[in-house]
Amino acid sequence: MGETRHIKQASRIVFSVFGAILLLFFIYFMPLPLYIFKPGSADVIGPMVKVSQPGPEDRGELMLTTVSVSNANVIGYLLSFILPYQERQPKQDLLREGETEEEYSQRQEVVMLTSQADAMQAAYNKLKVPYHISKDGVVLQRVYTGFPAHDVLLPGDYLTKIDDQAIQSYVDVRNALSGKKEGDKAAVTFRRGSALRTEDIAMKTLPVQPGETGGPRVGLGVEPVDVLSVKAESEAQQVSIQAGDIGGPSAGLMFSLEIYNKLVPEDITKGYKIAGTGEIDPEGHVGVIGGIQHKVVAADRAGAEIFFAPKDVSEGGKTIANYSVAQKRAEEIGTKMKVVPVGTMQDALDYMASLQTKTGG
Repeated sequence: MGETRHIKQASRIVFSVFGAILLLFFIYFMPLPLYIFKPGSADVIGPMVKVSQPGPEDRGELMLTTVSVSNANVIGYLLSFILPYQERQPKQDLLREGETEEEYSQRQEVVMLTSQADAMQAAYNKLKVPYHISKDGVVLQRVYTGFPAHDVLLPGDYLTKIDDQAIQSYVDVRNALSGKKEGDKAAVTFRRGSALRTEDIAMKTLPVQPGETGGPRVGLGVEPVDVLSVKAESEAQQVSIQAGDIGGPSAGLMFSLEIYNKLVPEDITKGYKIAGTGEIDPEGHVGVIGGIQHKVVAADRAGAEIFFAPKDVSEGGKTIANYSVAQKRAEEIGTKMKVVPVGTMQDALDYMASLQTKTGG
């Protein structure tokens, strides 16, 4: 009897411990199909932008702002209802059909590269700096499942050669594969990090895209993107950007302002801490972005005195709000930071030109 009782007690302890482990796993490690969005950081851009001949040090700062995105677990989901300025969003709202989270992250990195090239062009165009654009390769933004390439290539790989043809652009990829049939193989050379590899990859018929003419064709089943390089004619005006692991297009405006600031003799910040967000195109138009309410909080926490927000725009009878959302959040947190609507790079430059130079500390 005593031995049986001890066995039952031991069994209850084992099941209790096992149940506790399962509960902890469910609460802390069980992923949910949601992302948690909250204020990220406000990062000073100056150290990210390099010029061949830097001018005098600026007294003020230009800052890009970010949104923190994390996978939701049960505890994070529950806390998001309690902690301020956190929002939940289904993952499928961000991911394209069939896209993995790794592919989404890679897409954001590729978009950032394009955004940097656009920011350089916007600043060069504003300053009338002569430049030219070259295509310096092809990076894979996505590798589709169901294709042999999926077992070999990864998002972020750079294609350098297919068979005997060097790859500098997406057009080169199509030309190198033209004439091949399903089942034919191509020797694909690609760079992953610092390693260069060559693998034989079989072709497969690609799905016909909407609006595509000419009938079915075969390919690798990848989504390649041209890597653009913007080169100033004068080496003294050449700019490079090293943004680390920051992704997405929304830092375009602030990069363009920092590049402009690096290439003019005066300090356009006039001693102020200026944050902001917004896409930029080569002509200097500022586009709306997502998560601006979180970026306002990040800028305020970093001590920004001015925040540039894209103007609200109307498309297809609907209003896409940015400035009004930013202004509302600024009022909610009671910040002294001035939220300024901008529709172009010139709007931001004009506002800074109207400021009195800040004196003292």
